[in-house]
Amino acid sequence: MNKQNVIVFLPAHNEEESIAEVIGSIPRHFHPSVTVRVLVIDDGSIDRTVEVAKSAGADYVVSLPQNRGLGAAVREGLFQCEKKLNADIAVMIDADNEYPAWQIPELLAPIFNGEADYTMGSRFLGNIHGMRLHRRLGNYFFTLLQSILLRKWIYDGQSGMRAFSKQAMQEAEIIHDYNYAQVVTLNLVRKGFRVKEIPIEYQVRTKGQSFIKFKAYITSVFPAIVREMKRPVKKVNINKTAHLLLENVKDRKSS
Repeated sequence: MNKQNVIVFLPAHNEEESIAEVIGSIPRHFHPSVTVRVLVIDDGSIDRTVEVAKSAGADYVVSLPQNRGLGAAVREGLFQCEKKLNADIAVMIDADNEYPAWQIPELLAPIFNGEADYTMGSRFLGNIHGMRLHRRLGNYFFTLLQSILLRKWIYDGQSGMRAFSKQAMQEAEIIHDYNYAQVVTLNLVRKGFRVKEIPIEYQVRTKGQSFIKFKAYITSVFPAIVREMKRPVKKVNINKTAHLLLENVKDRKSS
């Protein structure tokens, strides 16, 4: 496989103050065989998120008629990438500028190298300076729970920066509108997809506000995890070389 069409999508709800900086930080030309375009999933924003995103260079904007939740927005983003925009790889990054968009090439590298099908940017392998205590504790709890359920160590189960191969995009099932972070990882790993975490630099939000509330997160996400683990899933026959870039194909043949 040579040319790769990468769609970076941003779920966004009232992020007019930060979304332009995120879009402007997305690397567009880091490899001659990789085309990068940006999609914004506007989750019922009532501010200038859409206008600012278009002015900042978003290639596509899809607006949901009302605020449905982060899980629903990510589900829509994956649908648009796969069905409408013919993406080879989908990258999701939060629109709040807490995640380093400039590290997207590092997030994609394991997929391009044939080492993984689904990657996550890990703040806990990188830098979490400034993260509030209650967020750390919540992350520790849910990440430990994921690790126990999957029998695989995960460091940052709540990361808002992820990349999906074509097959992972097609197979990812998000059964919860409020959030996606735990259920999609449980779903994909149980189906046999290879996951890898990449160290990233966490950036404390300086604009806008998070709409994720700790109590609501606990009471909403835990039942979703239980539901996901009760659902039967089938192992997927994964094409592990689907996204190899040309130089990686040559390296494999010579080795």
